[in-house]
Amino acid sequence: MLGRIYIFGEPILRKKTKVVDKITQSEKQLFDEMLQVMHKASGVGLAANQVGIDKQLCVVCVGDKVLKLANPKIIKRKGCEIFEEGCLSLPETVVKVKRAKEIICQALNENNELIKFDAYGLLARAVQHEVDHLLGKMIIDYAPLWQKLALKKKLRILRDKK
Repeated sequence: MLGRIYIFGEPILRKKTKVVDKITQSEKQLFDEMLQVMHKASGVGLAANQVGIDKQLCVVCVGDKVLKLANPKIIKRKGCEIFEEGCLSLPETVVKVKRAKEIICQALNENNELIKFDAYGLLARAVQHEVDHLLGKMIIDYAPLWQKLALKKKLRILRDKK
């Protein structure tokens, strides 16, 4: 079973994760465990590196839509909007992030099939957020410098308390 969610400052969160060649029983089990961790933390998405796994895997759950994705790539973006986002790896933090309103994403699903799907609204935002994680990018990267400095100080204090 997976342990904890990794917090800002831990090196794996800044690493570009490794491509998954094939979905095996191990990856299927990892998807299920990631969903459990994500739900327990009241999140809508979780990338494998957020639980210490160096693989391009993520899960997203918005409404009744549950996605288990390997090697997700955004292949088309349309429109843009700015909304506040939180992140399980950045506790008690929100950042205004500019993202595409609509996307087309390509990925391997849990059955090892290459899929392509459209996403809009919160689902599009969540998929983009998790793809960022798999590339080593976090919402703090979208923040203005003054906010980055304040957030880094706050997060250091939170991390030191643990």
